Amino acid sequence: MDSSAALLSRIRVLPNPNPNRNHYSIPIRSTAWRPRQLLPRLSSIAVKCLQAGNTNPNPTVGSAPGSLLSCSAVASQEAPPAADVARARLRRLVDEFRSLPEPIDRVKRLIAYAAALPPFPEEDHVSRNRVMGCTAQVWLTASVDEVGRMRFTADSDSEITKGYCSCLLSVVDGASPEEVLEMRPEDFGDLNVVGLTGRTHSRINTWHNVLMSMQKRTKALIAAREGRPPVEPFPSLVIGVDGIHAKGSYAEAQAKFLSPDSLKIKELVNVLREKKIGVVAHFYMDPEVQGILTAAKKQWPHIYISDSLVMADTAVKMAEAGCQYITVLGVDFMSENVRAILDQAGFEKVGVYRMSDEQIGCSLADAAASPRYMHFLETASRSPPSLHVIYINTSLETKAHGHELVPTITCTSSNVVQTILQAFAQIPDINVWYGPDSYMGANIAELFHQMACMSDEEIAEIHPKHDRNSIKSLIPRLHYYQEGNCIVHDMFGHEVVEKLKELYCDAFLTAHFEVPGEMFSLAMEAKRRGMGVVGSTQNILDFIRSRLKEALDRNVDDHLQFVLGTESGMITSIVAAVRELLGSDVSSGRARIEVEIVFPVSSDSVTRTSVNGPHGLGSVIASDLAKLAIVPGVATGEGCSIHGGCASCPYMKMNSLNSLLRVCHQLPDEGHTLSAYEAGRFDATTPLGKSVAEVGCEPILHMRQFQATGKLPEMLVHHILSQTGEAVS
Repeated sequence: MDSSAALLSRIRVLPNPNPNRNHYSIPIRSTAWRPRQLLPRLSSIAVKCLQAGNTNPNPTVGSAPGSLLSCSAVASQEAPPAADVARARLRRLVDEFRSLPEPIDRVKRLIAYAAALPPFPEEDHVSRNRVMGCTAQVWLTASVDEVGRMRFTADSDSEITKGYCSCLLSVVDGASPEEVLEMRPEDFGDLNVVGLTGRTHSRINTWHNVLMSMQKRTKALIAAREGRPPVEPFPSLVIGVDGIHAKGSYAEAQAKFLSPDSLKIKELVNVLREKKIGVVAHFYMDPEVQGILTAAKKQWPHIYISDSLVMADTAVKMAEAGCQYITVLGVDFMSENVRAILDQAGFEKVGVYRMSDEQIGCSLADAAASPRYMHFLETASRSPPSLHVIYINTSLETKAHGHELVPTITCTSSNVVQTILQAFAQIPDINVWYGPDSYMGANIAELFHQMACMSDEEIAEIHPKHDRNSIKSLIPRLHYYQEGNCIVHDMFGHEVVEKLKELYCDAFLTAHFEVPGEMFSLAMEAKRRGMGVVGSTQNILDFIRSRLKEALDRNVDDHLQFVLGTESGMITSIVAAVRELLGSDVSSGRARIEVEIVFPVSSDSVTRTSVNGPHGLGSVIASDLAKLAIVPGVATGEGCSIHGGCASCPYMKMNSLNSLLRVCHQLPDEGHTLSAYEAGRFDATTPLGKSVAEVGCEPILHMRQFQATGKLPEMLVHHILSQTGEAVS
């Protein structure tokens, strides 16, 4: 029996709660679907199908009257209780695909299911019905019938994807809302319904994202039916070829970014060029400042916006190119690092300046400078062999003091996992002590627990020197500080996660490694199916770029939605990258692609913008802004809450455009009016009498060597083993 006939022979009818609509209609269009020998079998097996005939108000074009069978893909002697219908169908589907050992047979079965998919109305092939995250185009509609059962229709431009959709509809179409919502992606993931070796992201995404969309639309329909108001979406920006549209957030800030003051740009470029000043700025700057800097860079190349690690390296390149001063737009530990690295590179005469005469702090750096953190390291020093892995976002003094207590290497959010895994692989029985970010530490530990359940092959893809046994053995020897966090990433807690699950379950999810555990787990789940990224700000930017490039290559109208799980100032670099890609791909016949960036803001961190601000917005924009809830103000950090954290870093916002221009105009500082702005050198010594600057730079240099070679440097390994008196092999 061919696969189509086999599929049909296993289908029986459930009572149709809606007599005016087929429960699950399988069109019989050819002899392949109704061979002579199949007809007696249909009447003899424990299956019955209702003849649709004239009861179908919209028969398939070209089909004869009565050529549709209204069926449900459940095969059993008796219909199960209503509450168990969807589960019974799912069990049948699982058994069906597990009974097919050969991949080609599973693919044929999927194609048979695709042929059984009911026709999809042409007028429903619209963007609002598209399912995000699928390589192929997928359309989905959802409704509730008069007896409260969920009704779904679906279609795709790929036969295999149609098969996935048909499988899902065979389970949930006609089910109760509760049954639809209780379905888990794992229920379908274990089927390996793709019928091919491996689980590529695109195939996993298809059934997962269609199911997520079904559940999302089910929740919205039930809420509307019960008279509940819709859940307020997070603020977002939609970026397209024709411009940017603000949805409740950042309209004011982005107006400044899109139309930076040309006079300010000219003033900044002239003073930078005249006095040979380089500018290094962090991604989290005020969007207005980043807008000016981005425009100015086209005329003066020594301007760079990046994460904290790259800032110091870029400053060295600027000094090598002839810059006599470096201005740092960031928090104090960043200017400290720039100063120290320039000195290490032999550029002691190049001046380094901050943007405020007050302390520009950082909650993480402050946590690492506390007596409790030193106690954490003292405990580590009593447990040799030990390695202290310290986050780059800490002061030079903390790095120096830590390095004297325990051999230390710095890390970033993008290389911390590889650093720790390499340490465990390179030095047997080592203890690793990570700090000061408690969320990142907990996330690393959770990641290793997840890895312990992976296959050896999957683990080897992450680090070739590890397997399940080695991962299990290292977990008890990983220690992390539990009293430090970033006030920005602290906001991505339970309230935000629940809202993401409600409204954005089918979106791409990005998260910094510093977010709380719930957000981390959500992002890791998305990452496993190619729908998310967990890492540094640069990792997030690269992920958005790559997904947009894939959409441009497909050349199909699309709307890509990304949840931005990090500091909101990151949006400026994202907008620039997206517009560059969209702008480079403008040609006749090109698809219309939009990118939406969602800002997941806790209710405690939301304020309202003023329409009477000093920025001279047009009356139309001002009128719109009066209705919109926005992310905390870009200038003063208002809206931050001890309960919900901050959507933008108030310390970073101390770096204003006026401060940058003031510092630049006063250089060279012959009257010493900028002494409070200068990033001073550390003349202090460590408890062992060594230079803080010299000792504090060693962990950074160790990290650079690790990045270059993939191994811990010999000097660091020797330091670690000397704690126990072991010789270096």
